[in-house]
Amino acid sequence: MSASVTVRAPARLHLGFLDLHGGLGRRFGSIGLAIDEPATKLSIARAGADDASGPDAARAAAHLAALKRRHGLEGCYKVTVEAAIPDHVGLGSGTQLALALGAALRALEGLPCDPADDALLLQRTGRSGIGAAVFSRGGVVVDGGRGERTKTPPVLARLPFPPDWRIILVLDPGLKGVHGPQEARSFAALPPFEEAASGEICRLTLIRALPALVEEDIEGFGAAIARIQEIVGAYFAPAQGGGAFTSARVGAALRGFSSLGATGIGQSSWGPTGFCFARSGEEAERMRRLMREEANAFGVDIRVCNGVNHGALVTRA
Repeated sequence: MSASVTVRAPARLHLGFLDLHGGLGRRFGSIGLAIDEPATKLSIARAGADDASGPDAARAAAHLAALKRRHGLEGCYKVTVEAAIPDHVGLGSGTQLALALGAALRALEGLPCDPADDALLLQRTGRSGIGAAVFSRGGVVVDGGRGERTKTPPVLARLPFPPDWRIILVLDPGLKGVHGPQEARSFAALPPFEEAASGEICRLTLIRALPALVEEDIEGFGAAIARIQEIVGAYFAPAQGGGAFTSARVGAALRGFSSLGATGIGQSSWGPTGFCFARSGEEAERMRRLMREEANAFGVDIRVCNGVNHGALVTRA
């Protein structure tokens, strides 16, 4: 038995839905990517009474109670959230916190690791399965969406993100993306998605984005992601202020990065976080320096991140 367990879980970028039409009996499906920053890091240890502290402590306490009931555990635990992915900005904060706590408790008590079961219990795979997949395996992941018999969206493909490439994140600290009941209402108010658009996205994913990853062709990968984002962004625009980006400031900054040579610009989930890709760390830092003054004027934060080609890290003490 471990005295304590620490888990570090990567954030995820949601690069686009595959099929919002649903004519073949499955809806959603996604392509996504694990990134190293920001990340959720928490630890758990046995204690005299249940307690949770740090960012997202209330949500962690609720998850702990549900997990204890699920496993029939009568002991008490101290949960310390040392760092948390910002919530409701499109980076998968809720899923990573839930699965990190589930993994930590299982490791502490010698229970078998089962992120899929934790995701179901804590209601983290209602649409996309990307968050759970990158928690388990990292890399670039494609999931198959939800059908009538789906419990957790199946992972159809998982490829490593080229280690030399970098992801440039553009964050708007003054905004939150659509979430909770508002998200459900937004989906319900949107018109039917065109079947031809779903077909184009699936073709872009299978025939352009994934082969480009294998061949480390950043122009091909970026062009595929940018086109997917154009299609999905136009569809969701009425629910996020009329544009492809929830934050006009993020959109303006990304256009600046595109003019400097970045590729694959888009918005992760409901945003407001945007992203683009650079061929190397040196290239990403060059573009960030050139955009520093504009970023300050727009009031956005810029981060250069790496892809993560492994799942969450579980450390037993």
